[in-house]
Parts: sequence; structure tokens; C-alpha cells
Amino acid sequence: MTGPRPSRRAWLIVIPAALALAVLTALVVAARGVPFSLDATLHDAALERRSAGAVDAAVLLTDTGTGVVAYALAALAGWIACRRARVVLASVAVLALGQLVRMTLRVTVDRPRPPLADRVTDSSGAAFPSGHATTSALVAGLLAWALLRVAPPLAGRLAAACCALWAIGVAATRVYLGVHWPTDIAGGWLLATCWLVLTLPVLTAYTDGQSGRAEPHTADVAERTGDRAGERSGRPRP
Repeated sequence: MTGPRPSRRAWLIVIPAALALAVLTALVVAARGVPFSLDATLHDAALERRSAGAVDAAVLLTDTGTGVVAYALAALAGWIACRRARVVLASVAVLALGQLVRMTLRVTVDRPRPPLADRVTDSSGAAFPSGHATTSALVAGLLAWALLRVAPPLAGRLAAACCALWAIGVAATRVYLGVHWPTDIAGGWLLATCWLVLTLPVLTAYTDGQSGRAEPHTADVAERTGDRAGERSGRPRP
């Protein structure tokens, strides 16, 4: 995919998010596996509020934030945005490449998860950043992007808000189920924010090209060129 660089407004989002992610990552590394006091407090609070029914519901929700479901939703976003196989693949590629960045950071930092006795669902690998939080945020961003492209403004914003609420719910289950510290969630959200802000402009330009949308500037240039050609040939302008 090729396309324009992020706008100035996009950089105003991605630069603070990237700096916050860098600071948080440095703090996690410096802690050498010891959870922050805020992490421990929120972790204990989540354990105290567990119930059998809530845990079952949390497990069902958390399973939608990774694996086949996540990639299927990313593909759906591409299909909604533009019913072209290449756009579907491009949307999935945004998710897959974001996952590669996340896994690289995860292996590098190698933060331990909460104690095994506190976990009520399967988990593996290091903790930071949370895979489910990052993945669901990326998928929610792709779905929101697609829906905002094709839906009326109000409906698009409502649908995008629903996508965000789903991602927040998935992330919250990771703390509730005892498999992540809250700052793992924060790291995942910051990473997803950076990745989406950097890649969605490129995906948008690629999708516009596949759907046959003309850039406004390109259309204006073509119209002016046609007008000048008509003047030189003596033909009246339409």
C-alpha cells in the first residue's frame, strides 16, 4: 500500500501516544517484574468483585478479542469499506503487521503476568502489552474507519462508539480475569493508537484507489486541463 503521510493533526495524536508508550515501557522494564502499586490495587479490586456468572460472561467476551474472530472482523472492515478482495487483504494486513510490532515489544520487555493462582482463564507469554487489548483496539479502529466511510454521519459515529465500547469491554476482562495488569492494557491501547494513526491514512488512500474515488485535487486538475484543451481547440466549455 502507498499513500500520503499522516496529517499534522495525526502527528499531534501519535507523537504524545508514542512518547507515553515509551515512558510506560521504560518504567515497566525498570520495575523488573514488580507490579506498580496502581496495578496491584486495581488487580486486587477486580479479584474481590468476581462472581461465577460475571466470570463466565467475561470469558465469552474476552474470546472475541483475539484469534480467528479478530481477523474475521478485520476482514469484514475491509469488505464494508470497499467490496474488493484487495482491500479486505489490506485491512487484515494492518492488523497482522500491528500484531508483529506488538509481539516484538512483548518479547523484548518480557514482563511477568499476575500470579497464576489469580488467573481464571488460559494465558501464555509475557504480559506487556496486552495482546487482547491491542488486538481489539486495532480491530475496533478498523471497523470504525470502515463504518464511518459508508454510513450516514450520525449512524457512523454511533457505530464507531459501539466498536470502541466492545474494545474497552474486551480489555477490561483481561484485568477482571486476572491475566493482565492494568498498565498492560494501557500499553496495548497506546500501541494500537500509534499504529492506527500511522496506517489508516495509507489504507484510506489505497481503498479510495480501489473503489475508483478520485482525489479532490486530482479531479480539479483534470477539469482545468480539459477546460484549457477546449479553449485551445476553440470548443465551447460545457
